[in-house]
Amino acid sequence: MAEIMTTAVKKRDYGLLGPEGKLSAAKGLVSATWYTCPIPRQRLKELMRRKNGPAIRDTLLWFALLAASGFGGYYYWGTWWCVPFFACYGALFASTSDSRWHECGHRTAFKTRWMNDVVYQIASFMVFREATSWRWSHARHHTDTLIVGRDLEIAVPRPPSILAFCLKFISLPHAPRELGKLLRHSIGHLTLEDREYVPETEYRKMFWEARAYLVILATFIGLAVWTHSFLPVMYVGLPTFYGAWLQAFFGLTQHAGLAEDVLDHRLNSRTIYMNPIFRFLYWNMNYHVEHHMFPLVPYHALMALHEEMRDDCPRAYSGLIAAYREIIPAVLRQAKDPSYYVTRPLPAAKRSLDACDSTPAALEGNRA
Repeated sequence: MAEIMTTAVKKRDYGLLGPEGKLSAAKGLVSATWYTCPIPRQRLKELMRRKNGPAIRDTLLWFALLAASGFGGYYYWGTWWCVPFFACYGALFASTSDSRWHECGHRTAFKTRWMNDVVYQIASFMVFREATSWRWSHARHHTDTLIVGRDLEIAVPRPPSILAFCLKFISLPHAPRELGKLLRHSIGHLTLEDREYVPETEYRKMFWEARAYLVILATFIGLAVWTHSFLPVMYVGLPTFYGAWLQAFFGLTQHAGLAEDVLDHRLNSRTIYMNPIFRFLYWNMNYHVEHHMFPLVPYHALMALHEEMRDDCPRAYSGLIAAYREIIPAVLRQAKDPSYYVTRPLPAAKRSLDACDSTPAALEGNRA
């Protein structure tokens, strides 16, 4: 297990409107220059090349698995045999949609922009994240990763609530909070926090997306009432809760327990080796240091990017069990003392920066 470090810190305000954002700016942590591993410019250009083929193949397979498991749930509805089918359907619907939402939000999964946007809208609804709002939230997450007072997507703030940590596996409190946001946006109401990170030009789109989400949800709830059956909401609505466990299981490994307010993704993100099935479900987001450092590299090239970076990064975790052996003790300690965090040992540089040209200045926009 990596060494656990302590420093005297008090409980902090993780909201966008609190004092921490201004403090982070004063420290030079906002929209700052981050460390990037030295990779030859030509090689990085090759890795950043987008393709339609891998994403079309993987998306068709994903939809086929959804259809097959959904049909199995329908066919065996009313018997215990429907349970494994809906367990698969729920995980595919509410969990694997997270990685599709993520990659298509970056517009790197497909070469063709409209394909990214269509799958992004579908996956946003599945993972129950308002598409436009979360696109801008995630852009902020990449610009100011784990910078307190700036990053909306710090999943485990310090000191963590152990109950909240566990409830993430059934999409609580995310789903009720997102429903409240949908209701507000559907009537054109914005909070000060919304205005902090979403451009004004996006407001109208956000309002109509919220209304569309609510119409779809209302339709399936209405079908359930009309048919006197839970079956319709087993397909839309309830999967948000019963299918969220895999998304949390994968997603919490990304940053939980690691350092905040550092300008090096090797210190605040994890790369974990996974088997081919998990990598398909997660679209290679287990290579998370690599993704954060070079977010314009498509998911299908992250394994190759890892090979280019591995000598300049902490050793990757051997699997999910190894990662949670570190995460769980760290989170438990942080609940008692928020100054605890896991520190990752950095290797000595293996390649000279003089021989490469992969700095942020050379690759303008690599934080997009």
